[in-house]
Formats: sequence, structure tokens, C-alpha cells
Amino acid sequence: MPGPRLALIPLAVALAAVIGQPRPALAQCRLCDTPETAAPEREDDRPLEIAIDADLDFDRLLLASNGSGRARLGPDGTRLASGAIASIGGRAMVARVTVRGMPGRPVSIDLPARVELLGLKGGRLVIEQLISDLGDQPKLDSNGELTFRIGGELTLDGEADGDYRGSVPIAVDYL
Repeated sequence: MPGPRLALIPLAVALAAVIGQPRPALAQCRLCDTPETAAPEREDDRPLEIAIDADLDFDRLLLASNGSGRARLGPDGTRLASGAIASIGGRAMVARVTVRGMPGRPVSIDLPARVELLGLKGGRLVIEQLISDLGDQPKLDSNGELTFRIGGELTLDGEADGDYRGSVPIAVDYL
């Protein structure tokens, strides 16, 4: 195959000719260039990202009477109904959250103490307590990820017919 070898030879000669040319000396003055004032970006400056993989959803709550009751949905998916609530629907889901950032870094994760839900008909419900499966000292894994689940305890008083929606603000920061 003399074709491909011959094609490479002229390229090598041209490179040798360019490399062999004398170059002008670079300025030796350190004050001549504009100084860099910004800190160089480091890999550990990677910002934290939060992704909501699944929403917290109590599905349907079956009320036995007009009294008050509690519905508890644990982060492991366990359901507990008490008081006027007879049961929690079979499609109830815990929230699943993924945090991404610098591998191995410990993080602080703040969840609100309570969350107010607003109904389409003007009613209000309150999730009195959010419950997560986070450990005492959460830390991103070797891939820079931490996934955790959130459940909660919902309190009902009186009639609470309808669909309710709300937002759960989550604050995450490096320690």
C-alpha cells in the first residue's frame, strides 16, 4: 500500500518545516499582561442541583366521618390512618429527591416544618410534619449524588372534599 504512506510523507515534511522555523521570543515582562483577578474555577466549586424525581401524593383519603383525622405516609411507603380517616389510597407515593454536586461532600438539607396545601374550591389542609429517610449527616456519594425520600403527616379537620396542592421548599448547601 504505497498510497497511504506517500500521502503522510509530505505532511510530515511540512510539519518539520514549520517546527524548524525560529520563533520570536515571548515577552519576559510579568507586568505587561493583564492580571487574572478571578479565582480559578475548581472542580469542588460544582454547584448543587436538586431534582424532584417523584412528588409527594397522599392519593385519596377515605373519610369515615366529619371529624378530624391524620394520614401518615412514611418515607418507606408505609401508610397509617387514624381518627376520621379510614384509609389512604393505594396509589399514594412518597416524594423522591436527588441532589447532585461534588462527590464525597457533606451537605445540609433543610425541609420546612409544615406545608400548607390549597384546595381548588378554596379549602386548606396542612402537612404538619415532613418525614425523610435522610441520615444525621447526609453526604454525596462517589458519583456526587444523594437520593432520599420524603413522606409526611397530614391532618384533616371537618370537611375536606376536593383536590389540594402545595409546594415543599427544599434548601441544600455544602457543609
